[in-house]
Amino acid sequence: MTASDPTRGRPAGPRITVEVPALRVGAGLADYEGLNRFVDSLRKPSGLHMTLLHVGVLDHLVADIEAWTRGLSTADKVLPEIVSWLTELPVLGGFLGKSGRLIPLGGGRLMGLEVDVPQEVHDYQALLVQGLHVLLDDLGLDNIDDFILSSPALGYRSPRWLPHIAVGKARSRHEEPIEIAPVAIEFGDSRIRNRQALPSAQ
Repeated sequence: MTASDPTRGRPAGPRITVEVPALRVGAGLADYEGLNRFVDSLRKPSGLHMTLLHVGVLDHLVADIEAWTRGLSTADKVLPEIVSWLTELPVLGGFLGKSGRLIPLGGGRLMGLEVDVPQEVHDYQALLVQGLHVLLDDLGLDNIDDFILSSPALGYRSPRWLPHIAVGKARSRHEEPIEIAPVAIEFGDSRIRNRQALPSAQ
């Protein structure tokens, strides 16, 4: 799934995602820094990651669910269920991917490495989406696909998940995909970004 900016027009808060950190791009730092020929403001290597599922700001997601169910699913029921689901997710072990192309992201504002990943990564990401469906069904939502694609908190614009790593700013909003020398990418175990912000972790 592809996510847009889920907090536009709402008070900011920590975004919750399920992601894998990119531990190494290419043979070393020089390979990664070589991408600055194609993008502006190259991101720090320590912050590189690939998002598997965007959950969004929890308060915003709870409000979207309450609105969708017309108040039948209330915050005191919804929030603990979401947190429990997140913290009980299985961990995807580290893996190797590869990339040979930079692509525009975020409506052309960013550039990212399009990543080829093993089938088990696609299977895990599909498991996350299926689990989200089950969770939302348990919370009393109907037309769940419509909710996922329309929820401002979730912020999805497309049901198709494109594995990628955002690496820097695009030099123009009309940037075309750029073919690069293929690089291997090492990923670590899956994790919940901003896990410390979950109520049960406080």
